[in-house]
Amino acid sequence: MTDSEHVVRAGQAADATYDVVVTPASAGWGRSGLRVVTLAAGGHVNLETGDAETVIVPLAGSATVVVDGERFELTGRGSVFEGPTDVLYAPRDAEVALSTAAGGRFALCSAVCERRLDPAYVPRSDVPVELRGAGQASRQVHNFGVPGVLEAERLIACEVLTPGGNWSSYPPHKHDEQREGETRLEEIYYFEVADGPAGPGLGYQRVYGHAGADIDVCAEVRSGDVVLVPHGWHGPSMAAPGYDLYYLNVMAGPGPERAWLIIHDPDHAWVRDTWLTQQVDPRLPFSRPTDPDGTQQREGASR
Repeated sequence: MTDSEHVVRAGQAADATYDVVVTPASAGWGRSGLRVVTLAAGGHVNLETGDAETVIVPLAGSATVVVDGERFELTGRGSVFEGPTDVLYAPRDAEVALSTAAGGRFALCSAVCERRLDPAYVPRSDVPVELRGAGQASRQVHNFGVPGVLEAERLIACEVLTPGGNWSSYPPHKHDEQREGETRLEEIYYFEVADGPAGPGLGYQRVYGHAGADIDVCAEVRSGDVVLVPHGWHGPSMAAPGYDLYYLNVMAGPGPERAWLIIHDPDHAWVRDTWLTQQVDPRLPFSRPTDPDGTQQREGASR
């Protein structure tokens, strides 16, 4: 396997409407999908969800979304580095109209599913924010679309912010076998990178194989790039010094349970023990609403 089979550069998966279009067919798997659309002030897009449940995530800007005649207002945010956003779940077999008065950029995370659920709005204040890792492995995770936060049949989604110079999705982990302690999930990484004073920023993504899973990716990533993870160990996601890194994760799988269960590469899992004697990077958290108790959740899995 080569990088080119699993790395989709900005613009390579665009069409007349969307900046990014990843479908199960184009990715070569069964369920996970992603579209990203940029709309000018007053812009709109209409779509049918078909056989896939969909979560609408404002990356920049606010929107009005109508799902089968029911209207929702998404406050959104100025950029992905301004903390979490409110999101909207639209079920399969729905008609969706998305419009924005001031313009913006919006991600549509999707997963092929069998059951139709009700639309659901998750306000920004209800999105759990985790500070994971410590030291140069510190990162911030917004769990807007995980089990226990968002009701869905197949779709799991979250987003991760990594300060420049830090590593996330570390230690490397995988979720490509359906067994006790692990669920089989296809995964999409969509990246945005903060600009520097001289121009666009960059980061790096690593994916590598194991017995029965042949994959080898070590790729520079920039804003708008996508990395597809059908299987294999993935991580680290590396934020180059000087450039904060954002990625959106979209996952779904064929198993009987909607769960995100991972295992770490045993050669590198020991790194987690070193966090016990390190502090969280003081650059975190990126801005977010104030928690009622003044605290934030710590630790978790290895995004």
